[in-house]
Amino acid sequence: MTLRCSFLFGLAALALSPLAAFAAGLPDLGGKTVVVVTENAYPPLQFIDPKTGQQIGWEYDAMNEIAKRLNFKLEYQNTSWDAMIQAVSDNQYNIGMTGITIKDDRKAKVDFSDPYMRSQQFMLVRGDEARFTDAKSFGAFKDGLVGAQPGTSPFYTAVYEMLDGNEQNPRVKLFETFGATVQALKAGDVDVVLTDSVAAKGYVDASEGGLKVVGGPLGTEDFGFIFPKGSDLVAPVNAAIAALKADGTFDALNKKWFLEYKMGQ
Repeated sequence: MTLRCSFLFGLAALALSPLAAFAAGLPDLGGKTVVVVTENAYPPLQFIDPKTGQQIGWEYDAMNEIAKRLNFKLEYQNTSWDAMIQAVSDNQYNIGMTGITIKDDRKAKVDFSDPYMRSQQFMLVRGDEARFTDAKSFGAFKDGLVGAQPGTSPFYTAVYEMLDGNEQNPRVKLFETFGATVQALKAGDVDVVLTDSVAAKGYVDASEGGLKVVGGPLGTEDFGFIFPKGSDLVAPVNAAIAALKADGTFDALNKKWFLEYKMGQ
């Protein structure tokens, strides 16, 4: 697992009724119960809200909408990442979701949905940064520090694509929240923060020249939901994913969770 990442527009898409969805050609699963397992350890995809104790995140919003459009009932359960793929493979759960990267070796155990998200990390730096311009030159800049949350995609991308592969490298400064990494960047305590393209653009646009993006995308990964091999849920879920992409629902969720959530931390 190489990971650990509202505007009002799009609400009409989010509110689309099941009846309208069926009329648009999506399957009707007849109100059956589908058990979905997650880890709740990868904000903003899925996590426990510290203020309310509720399970929230991009994947919850997406799965709730998929269930509504396909007419099935959701039962959420939790397990560790280490146990998840095998547990889904063993038919303990119908669907697994926790920012799971689509990989060929995993396809031997489980079926994947079509990708619902492509994760790409970009280098967010201060607006006057001139000491490095991309991952390679940052790696050569021995005094450069990167801020990251432990166990997240930016952490692993920094370690393995920008630095030397040593997860204990002192050039990686750890913070509890993404917002804290950005504040450290602005304060000059670190020199770069990795974030997705939506959040990066939001921070740059709001900074009035105080922040910019350098280099190209890093750590590209396609995420998919997982199913037991041969599951009859794969095709309906893929149809719903296509509909949610087409009508702007996923774009609205991206802005809600990868821009507004991160900027509010």
